[in-house]
Amino acid sequence: MPGFVQVVEAVNDAWRIRPEKILESAANITDHLRHKAADSGSARIEAGVFTKGFQQIASEYDAEFGGFGRAPKFPRPVLFNFLLRHAARTGESQALDMTLVTLRKMAAGGMYDHLGGGFHRYSVDAQWRVPHFEKMLYDQAQLAVSYLEAFQVGQDPFYANVAQDILDYVLRDMTSPEGGFYSAEDADSIQAGNPKIHGEGLFYLWTQDEIVSILGKEHGEIFAYHYGVLEAGNALNDPQEEFNGKNILYVAHPLAETAARFRMPEEELSRLLERARNKLQAVREQRPRPHRDDKVITSWNGHMISALARASQVLGEKRYLAAAERAATFIRDRLYQSESGTLFRRYRDGEAALAGQLDDYAFLVNGLLDLYEASFDIVWLQRAIALTEKQIALFADGEQGGFFETSGADHSVLVRLKGDYDGAEPTGNSVSALNLLRLAWITGNEAWLKRAGATIEAFGERLNDYPPILPQMLVAYGFQGSMHRQLVVAGKLGRPDTEIMLSMIRKRFLPEKIVLLADGGAGQEFLGRYQPFLAELSAQENRTAVYLCENFSCQLPTSDLAELANRLEAMGNAPR
Repeated sequence: MPGFVQVVEAVNDAWRIRPEKILESAANITDHLRHKAADSGSARIEAGVFTKGFQQIASEYDAEFGGFGRAPKFPRPVLFNFLLRHAARTGESQALDMTLVTLRKMAAGGMYDHLGGGFHRYSVDAQWRVPHFEKMLYDQAQLAVSYLEAFQVGQDPFYANVAQDILDYVLRDMTSPEGGFYSAEDADSIQAGNPKIHGEGLFYLWTQDEIVSILGKEHGEIFAYHYGVLEAGNALNDPQEEFNGKNILYVAHPLAETAARFRMPEEELSRLLERARNKLQAVREQRPRPHRDDKVITSWNGHMISALARASQVLGEKRYLAAAERAATFIRDRLYQSESGTLFRRYRDGEAALAGQLDDYAFLVNGLLDLYEASFDIVWLQRAIALTEKQIALFADGEQGGFFETSGADHSVLVRLKGDYDGAEPTGNSVSALNLLRLAWITGNEAWLKRAGATIEAFGERLNDYPPILPQMLVAYGFQGSMHRQLVVAGKLGRPDTEIMLSMIRKRFLPEKIVLLADGGAGQEFLGRYQPFLAELSAQENRTAVYLCENFSCQLPTSDLAELANRLEAMGNAPR
């Protein structure tokens, strides 16, 4: 076999003798690569794809520690997105149990920051005990949504509390003065008092003596028992011997077990542990922090806008809505080119740069749609529509369906690819398919409905062969096949009856629906241009009313809270 130098010399000789032949071969090879890259495997989706996907995911489930596959274990929120919807659609309890157990095990482990909130990148062991300490913005955003949805399913405050801790971490430590969200925090940091020493996790690690000196002997002993703190250190996996004598906090014993051991009521223990965490957090804040990657990336900010908008609805926290709106305004002012209607990809030190890619448009549109449903400010829906139109113009594959990851404007890109794996983040195509369906249900735009279907079918071969490769595309496919439900709240925001009805809708896990507001204002007038029937909906006898519409045909409205509860319950239990 010829070596690399020989190959280069042969190409050089061929170029000197017959350059036109080399150019012809290069063109043929490029055309072939472009054709193969564009062909994402279009096919009609086979019956049973949801069941097949669930069974294949379940076969990888770790029944002892939660999660899927073996160590190292990465969180993959797109799996939770699919499993929760599959459980809601079919009543499959195992899909729900796998999700709830995994989320609970993750939040109990060392991969979760028990003092400052947020999740580290992944666990090097199967038990979620020893993390790689990097923190990524896209993980925080997607996992916050997973915990919010878990809370909606069962109303267990544990999941709501984790979601809130994640978001509070981002608002405290990962938010720029201008309102955008930073990208990441590194795993490594330097040692306090000795900048020549640095290592992974130094910011987060504790010796037993440190904890006792801060909390006192009695409370330190209780804290150490609950969080698995040992004099020799507690790292399960330490190949570099970085954690000798150090402890990674994790819930070693449940609250009830710790309370029984120390003979105190659980409520008292919970307050004691909260005070202890706050004391340790205050001390930790004096340590040198890990380096923060302060780039503001449009796509990842789209994720976080979505998470904050969703949290403001589910938890009723207006500060989350304010943060989401501030970030969306920041992107409009700093990462959007009004003349061309296009996005930049990243912002740092006052400079926006790099042309936006598919993910930037798709993830931001998703965030803006969630922001509209949280605020009902029509400007966010208008921006989502405009960006979707621009996305189609820049990235759509008009021949085989779906979207390319890059636009055709950059001629240095030899082959335009289509992502076909929903991994740590979903693909731009999976998110785009769902965006198009949501927008089609709002506007009645049949072209967008067809484009969504073509996007899903563009990956049909992949889905039919191994559905877990694209769980977020399965979410879109499930949305496509559902009842096309719109809940239209006819009334003024801020009225007690309006807010109560919105709260009733938002606290339930009803993922395959959209919520619109008919308040007689500019927003309803805008919606009515697309869907004339929306212009006709109004409150009943000066009382807020909710219309349940399916396929753009509405039932009689209700202003009765008990009747609304019954209708929402029926929505949640109806076969889809």
